[in-house]
Amino acid sequence: MKLFRTIALAAVTALGLAAGPPVQAQDTQQALAADSVIETIKQRGMLRVGLSTFVPWAMRDKNGDLIGFEVDVAKKLAEDMGVEIEFVPTAWDGIIPALLAGNFDVIIGGMSITPQRNLTVNFTMPYAHSSVGVMAHIASTKGLKWPDDYNSPDITFTCRRGATPCDYIKANFPKATLRVFDDQNQTVQEVLNGNAQVMMSSQPLPAFTIYDNPEIVFAPNEEPINPGSEAFVLRKGDPDALNFFSNWIMLHTVDGWLEERHSYWFGGRPWADQVAE
Repeated sequence: MKLFRTIALAAVTALGLAAGPPVQAQDTQQALAADSVIETIKQRGMLRVGLSTFVPWAMRDKNGDLIGFEVDVAKKLAEDMGVEIEFVPTAWDGIIPALLAGNFDVIIGGMSITPQRNLTVNFTMPYAHSSVGVMAHIASTKGLKWPDDYNSPDITFTCRRGATPCDYIKANFPKATLRVFDDQNQTVQEVLNGNAQVMMSSQPLPAFTIYDNPEIVFAPNEEPINPGSEAFVLRKGDPDALNFFSNWIMLHTVDGWLEERHSYWFGGRPWADQVAE
């Protein structure tokens, strides 16, 4: 009898231990879900998106309103979530710190996935793909061959502060002078004015600028440079948000919506008359 009670007690204890971990796992899962930015967005009734103006990802129209590929993406995301949208324009070199500080819920701003950035933030699956382009001042680079002749102290490059083209220039043109600007328009204007010889930026900005100013600037290199993938950017420790946003991107990749919007903004300029020259 004593042996029977011992065996029964052991069995009950074992069952109790077996039931413990699933309950704990469920509690942990519920806690993670409650802490997700998705719940914050639902309760607030508004999605707050960080971005930085950059043609044609996001830019101001003649009325001062934001338009562009990123704007369409963010508006569609908010619509599918059943919430309002608020854009938080932020300087590019401070956009990740602003995300970490909680100034907005997600970056939808054409940010390329890099290992260095991924150490600090999480990326969703890509929703766009791009490459770096280059434009050069015709008169001051006459006779120079790309890329060797451009790695010279006599050559000045421009790029937007905090953008991946700046890293590319530093690595591949160490002898050249590099000038960085917070405003993307300044990187363009410096070359158009002849104050710098070369501007590197994500396409299609170099191609659009060359199209508008064929007598001033040209493309010394036609091949794609440093191809990259762009994704939404989130704070770490939020698996629910990462899952939701990645699945949203997957669905609208499959149904062709993202491709259609990308083609509209990057395949030409049917929107050019909406933007002040």
